[in-house]
Amino acid sequence: GMRVPAPMDGGPHQLVPPGTSWSPTWTVDQPAATLWYHPHPHGRTAEQVYRGLVGLFLVDDPAVPAGLPDEYGVDDVPVVVQDLSITSDGRLDPTTGATTAVGFVGDTLAVNGTIGPYLDVTTELVRLRLLNASLGRVYDFAMADGRTIWQVASDGGLLAAPVATTGVRLSPAERAEVVVPVRAGETVRLVSRPPDLGARLSGSALFGSEPFDVLELRAADTLAASDQLPDRLAEVPDADRDEAARTRPFVLGGRTINGRLLDMERIDEAVPLDEAEVWAITNQTSLPHNFHVHDGQFRVLSMDGAAPPPGLAGWKDTVYVAPTTTVEILVRFAEHHDPVWPYMYHCHLMVHEDQGMMGQFVVLAPGEEADPAGLRALAEHAGHSG
Repeated sequence: GMRVPAPMDGGPHQLVPPGTSWSPTWTVDQPAATLWYHPHPHGRTAEQVYRGLVGLFLVDDPAVPAGLPDEYGVDDVPVVVQDLSITSDGRLDPTTGATTAVGFVGDTLAVNGTIGPYLDVTTELVRLRLLNASLGRVYDFAMADGRTIWQVASDGGLLAAPVATTGVRLSPAERAEVVVPVRAGETVRLVSRPPDLGARLSGSALFGSEPFDVLELRAADTLAASDQLPDRLAEVPDADRDEAARTRPFVLGGRTINGRLLDMERIDEAVPLDEAEVWAITNQTSLPHNFHVHDGQFRVLSMDGAAPPPGLAGWKDTVYVAPTTTVEILVRFAEHHDPVWPYMYHCHLMVHEDQGMMGQFVVLAPGEEADPAGLRALAEHAGHSG
């Protein structure tokens, strides 16, 4: 979700060999958001993420309105969720479930690297920064008793206003910030319900038919008073498809995008700097997929012809694309450009990504032309030539 120059993006062309270091630098210049990072070596991303090479990158902003819980670790808490399989002697098992439609699905849940987690709550409201860092599992986060919570942010930052809801679905790499009300002395559980994956695919077929525990919230006998949530959170301009200069189609196959697997030496798309575009993403399969775009945030225009729900109406960098549906997004890359170094777009179900469900695009300023020879040199240096 970070807006970052392409040479600093850490994609599969930027390998860090054993015993070496890499020190990217850039200026963070974007609104407050819950962002994250992980390794991106082609063919090995899932393995490295599964072994815990994941972290959050929290961007703060003085423009955030008063009233949101914001004391880190007290009423503003990261919740990084991964499903694992663990052998009887305590080792990670990366193979169980690897033949499912989404790749790996584990039978043990970890939050911030902890199994069986709980949070001691000392305030009337607690803000949870949810990240789905699983390889393929989709979650539908809710409170076990069905109480109303408020979603206040999506991948790229704050929503325009709090959204009252009873559940938030997140596919791999998606984030959401939710504010949960608690009462003194109670214990309440954050759970995941069987997710709605679309009319053509039952959630229970992949992820079980019953809710399961994610995080236990244990409220103190006396709670500090929390401010009332503000009615407005951020200025989020309307997403206007009339701004778009063109529409690009992206068709998701079983493991391909537009019928092609990743070729590290091929530029799939050349995108003009600072021109809005509609990207029409069609999942033509009966499998779950999602779509992630590097270097920036987009707006969801439509989901199979309908307006997005309020929780998806803010800034996003990853979106779930249900089987046999089309999602339209409005994108604009207004800051960074480079004719050689590519950004990636891909399914963020990580086994799909590792199997080649990924493409490359360069952002070009007026007068620039893509440099395929330069890209081939990068691929050769990274050991992916030919």
